[in-house]
Amino acid sequence: MLARFRITIFLGLVTPFTLVLIPVQWLAIKADLRFARYLPVFYHRVVCALLRLKVTVKGDPALGRPLLLLSNHSSWLDIVALSSVMPVSFIAKSEVGTWPIFGLFARLQRSVFVDRSRRMATRDAHHAVSKRLKDGDAMVLFAEGTTSDGHRVLSFRSSLVGAAGDLLGGAQSRIQPVAITYTRRTGLPIHRSERPCIAWYGDMELVPHFKGILLGGPIEVTISFCDPLTGEVARDRKSATRAAEQAIRLRAAYVMRGRVSA
Repeated sequence: MLARFRITIFLGLVTPFTLVLIPVQWLAIKADLRFARYLPVFYHRVVCALLRLKVTVKGDPALGRPLLLLSNHSSWLDIVALSSVMPVSFIAKSEVGTWPIFGLFARLQRSVFVDRSRRMATRDAHHAVSKRLKDGDAMVLFAEGTTSDGHRVLSFRSSLVGAAGDLLGGAQSRIQPVAITYTRRTGLPIHRSERPCIAWYGDMELVPHFKGILLGGPIEVTISFCDPLTGEVARDRKSATRAAEQAIRLRAAYVMRGRVSA
């Protein structure tokens, strides 16, 4: 009975809220208004509150543009949490654009879709990402290329990091690693055995996983903005990818152990 009540309340609140904002965001995108960048932040902050997802931010996003954020990825909650912190758009695989509901949300957040099976499509995506960076958008790349089980950070892929190209030259880099770490649930530290309950990976079905998130205890997540990459490291996509992966692995491990306070 309690489970049905929670689900009913969530859907009863989020559904009309979403239906009202969808046409507003669509019109803002069509009119190329800056408002289109900031409405998703407001929307996801409300969704975080309804999901009882508490987001803590460590460090600061780089102020300059262009800005390419490289992040680890373990759950659809990553998108909700990160989108509640600052205006961002995502670099996503092409299949996401075809998903019911989530594909629409991705388009409304002005995501760039990449078909990794076609070389020409990947080249077009590079141009699209570069244009968005030139326009001042902060773009997020989940550099593992898939979701992990939450226990570890998978190896990063360098193919799309090069989309920033010449835009990222100069003394101050605009490639910044971001670590997303789930730390507590119902006020208690999340243990290794509990992380797969939050992570969404492999062949997991979305609806049962969503119900588990909604019906479980409140979740705390830390978004850690690491130091931007600089110099020759930032200008070489493979070096940048390795450096970002290392920084995120280190920061995520520290946060899980409760050793990062700022």
